[in-house]
Amino acid sequence: MDNANWAKIYTTDVHYKADLAKDVLAAADIQAVVVDKKDSAYGVFGEIELYVQRQNVVKALHILSKKEIV
Repeated sequence: MDNANWAKIYTTDVHYKADLAKDVLAAADIQAVVVDKKDSAYGVFGEIELYVQRQNVVKALHILSKKEIV
């Protein structure tokens, strides 16, 4: 993933919320990537981040806010 072309739009500590947001965006033809930064030893430290391509940030945020995800 080229960081210059991707922007973080959502952060959570619960896997299903990130997956739900990704699925909602996929239904709108917006590619999203989930990055799990949780500590693998404990699973309670860290966050899960959702990234979209920079040109889709406004549209993605609008879609997720309409669905009351963000």
